[in-house]
Amino acid sequence: MSFNFIRLDQYTIGDYTPGASIWKQLLWFFIGDQFVRSRLIPISALKVWVLRSFGASIGQGVRIKPEVKVKFPWRLSIGNHCWIGEGVWFDNVAPITLEDHVCVSQGVYFCTGNHDWSDPQFALKPSSIYLEAGSWIAAKAVVAPGVKIGSGAILCLGGVAMRSLDPMMIYSGNPAIAIKKREMMEEANARD
Repeated sequence: MSFNFIRLDQYTIGDYTPGASIWKQLLWFFIGDQFVRSRLIPISALKVWVLRSFGASIGQGVRIKPEVKVKFPWRLSIGNHCWIGEGVWFDNVAPITLEDHVCVSQGVYFCTGNHDWSDPQFALKPSSIYLEAGSWIAAKAVVAPGVKIGSGAILCLGGVAMRSLDPMMIYSGNPAIAIKKREMMEEANARD
């Protein structure tokens, strides 16, 4: 029988590796991951400590809400004063980096892996995600592999970033398109 579609029985990950020993992966899966996801432990500092213990690079003043999922903490870098909302999923087979003052709202999905749909072996294609300082990913949004979110950019509620977003622009839709420039209030006006 001839196949003109993918053959999942021949799937290969190629030269990809999870980036940690099997023991570290198991400890993360059975202990660390459960701790970070827990609703019973609402203290961000403890979640940050656990993530750092498993290799994540996390700055100061980071807030992590319950039910956050991190596939591989050793491939996660979060800058200073970032907020991570409930149910965020860092599906990071490749690195995910958040610079300082990034806000990630509830239910955001970061996908760093795709597959070569033209390859009968459905080869894995990992690609990093990078969020520059001051960007905001609103609730239920999706960020695709290889995407860079520019400084101060916003991806609106439910938006899907299939390509990189320019700095200081607001994007909406699936696929996300620029809808307007992000304007910031002057500091003097903000204090009045």
